[in-house]
Amino acid sequence: MVFLGLVLVVAAVGAGVGVAMENAGSADLTVYGESIPGITSQWQVFFAGAGLAVVFMLGLMVTFAGMGRMMRTRRDLRYLREEHEESLTTLEMEKRQLQRELARFRQAGGSAARPGPARQAPAPAPAPAPAAAPARSGSRSQISAASTFFDRAD
Repeated sequence: MVFLGLVLVVAAVGAGVGVAMENAGSADLTVYGESIPGITSQWQVFFAGAGLAVVFMLGLMVTFAGMGRMMRTRRDLRYLREEHEESLTTLEMEKRQLQRELARFRQAGGSAARPGPARQAPAPAPAPAPAAAPARSGSRSQISAASTFFDRAD
């Protein structure tokens, strides 16, 4: 859109310069050495100039509209990029928190309940675990019973 506007501006300026440089007579309109047919009086030359001015203004309007659209697009992309970085940061923080909670859960042997999001004081030490580690034959229901992660509704 910007390119089209600039092309129209350049064409209008070029035609205006050509008319100004080549016209020595009062009603003979020539552009770059070529006579324009049908224009024989001064009022026709005036309206040709007015038409040229309209084309020039149209070119400027198209150029500025294209530049405005380009600036809005850049602003929107910058906003989306910042929002994306924020969400990534939030997700990374949540991931680290969940990793810490999982590590605490694994250290406790999976028998202690995890504190909720309000960061409660640590629970009293659990009873000593049996010497042999339990086999991994437990189901997800055993894990979900001790973890509030699976209870979330979001």
